[in-house]
Amino acid sequence: MLACLVPAASQIKPNPAAYQKLFAEADTALHSEILDLWFPRSVDNVHGGFHSHFARDWKPLPSDGKFSVFQGRMTWVAAQVVLREPAMKEQFVPIVHHGVDFLTGVMWDKEKGGFYWGLDDSGNITPSFGDNKHLYGIGFCIYGLAAAWQATSDPKALDFAKKGFLWVDQHAHDKDHGGYYEWLARDGTPIDSHTSSGSVATNAIGPINYKSMNTHIHLLEAFTQLYQVWPDPTLRSRLEELLAIVRDKICVEPGVMNLYFTNPWQPIPDHDSYGHDVETAYLMLETDELLHRHASDQTERMARILVDHALAYGWDTRNGGFFREGTTFGKAEDSMKEWWIQFEGLNALLMMHERYGAHDPRYFQRFLEQWNFIRNHTFDAKYRGDFNLTTAEGSPATEDKGSIWKAAYHDGRALWNVRTRLQKLASTR
Repeated sequence: MLACLVPAASQIKPNPAAYQKLFAEADTALHSEILDLWFPRSVDNVHGGFHSHFARDWKPLPSDGKFSVFQGRMTWVAAQVVLREPAMKEQFVPIVHHGVDFLTGVMWDKEKGGFYWGLDDSGNITPSFGDNKHLYGIGFCIYGLAAAWQATSDPKALDFAKKGFLWVDQHAHDKDHGGYYEWLARDGTPIDSHTSSGSVATNAIGPINYKSMNTHIHLLEAFTQLYQVWPDPTLRSRLEELLAIVRDKICVEPGVMNLYFTNPWQPIPDHDSYGHDVETAYLMLETDELLHRHASDQTERMARILVDHALAYGWDTRNGGFFREGTTFGKAEDSMKEWWIQFEGLNALLMMHERYGAHDPRYFQRFLEQWNFIRNHTFDAKYRGDFNLTTAEGSPATEDKGSIWKAAYHDGRALWNVRTRLQKLASTR
């Protein structure tokens, strides 16, 4: 585990020396707690793709199959290493090709099109994943393939990223209300909860025949990645549409997001997920800045109030870190701390400091407190890597280091972003 080098947050002031020190710590953590542990350990040289299930000590556990979300995310992470870590490029280019080969040769449905939700290690349809398609999974396959093309110029990666988008847009785009139907039959027909077609996965996410916050924010992310390498007019139109939906329909005052919606975008009351709030602040700004070179006042405002609300209701003032979820105006109802929420919070807090820190010291102080919680509690001092879940105080609540839902994506992306921002801040302030 990293040595705890940062003193109490109140003792550190935002200046170039502090930024440089934090940059070095983030860089060390990125490699020692994430990249060095997942790679090449997760590369499945027998069945293809990436193995997801690991014990606390990083020994492989029995496979849970090949999940579209995990495969797309790990391909994306490998591509980012090629793009961002020059010294590791030679080692990781073959890993990117390995991920592309699996996504295009196995996860892609050669008969009906679209990426499967999941398959077994031999590439067969299983009851746990079903034979349906889900846009959350397809989005991450597009995400990984677009990044892979950036990293390697592999024409197959860009070809299948485009195919994925066109298949989704043909079969799942809601022309009447905007956004996308999420659960599809194998042939791309939207699934009605009363007339289910095919075998729906036993590990399905969200209610069938409803739209969700989670799928749409990650479609925004995936399409943004693709637009960087393929500025197609239809793709741009869908990105503009998704940005408006996320910002103006999913996000609402006073800085929360509804989780589920009917197809015409009528919200279904549910909990507020603090982690998705802070993550979406980043994703909206990323898309708006790509499309328009700078974020609109609307996007800036909504991103900030999402983070501010999460700090007001989901922040642990005693221990640091973000709780899991609560209600709009009440005390957090789930005080456990998931690894991905802590890292998305770290990224969002530094992003807010970069924008508003000259006038509001809260964001940098909370960033430091969040970083201390991660280093002291989310990271495993004995075997390294992230605990999936801890108590509010930081005691481990689960031990497995890898699962189909826990890749190197949230923490890796956050630390890359944090590292980049700290370097920029050190050179400009």
